[in-house]
Amino acid sequence: MKNVLIVVVLAVIAFFAYQYFDSKQADRASTIDPEIIAETANINSPDSGSLISTAPENASVFIIEPGNGTIVSSPVTIKFGITNMQVAAAGKNIENSGHHHLLLDMDVLPSLLEALPASEHVIHFGKGQTETSIELAPGTHSLQLLLGNHLHIPHYPPVISKKIVITVE
Repeated sequence: MKNVLIVVVLAVIAFFAYQYFDSKQADRASTIDPEIIAETANINSPDSGSLISTAPENASVFIIEPGNGTIVSSPVTIKFGITNMQVAAAGKNIENSGHHHLLLDMDVLPSLLEALPASEHVIHFGKGQTETSIELAPGTHSLQLLLGNHLHIPHYPPVISKKIVITVE
């Protein structure tokens, strides 16, 4: 019953977020790219009734470790960094805060206009975690962070890290 309620709440949130923005923006598919901020520059800034939280222009998230191009073994420890915002657990509506979502091996971003879907490629850290240890198969993997607000919706402008690539031996 609790899972059904969560799904219903997320569906309602997604509906209102979609209604708030132009449908052309909601339907777009964004590539993971450091230019993502420029790509979303034509989205209207959310108003006080929006489910999307605003972020300071100078806010950023980044992967502290492992470094880009690093060769690692599994399990992989990943440490998250943040500047000009604070980390807060999901459900806590605190100005200039959010929680991390790790985008794993993604070539296309999830929608930036609705709650991020939890999956094997979008890993939620809703308790406010700032590091994790995950099992990864041998091979090359991409890692990127995206900050979500108290409802798992990315901020405006999006607070997203550069994508890094690691190799697991």
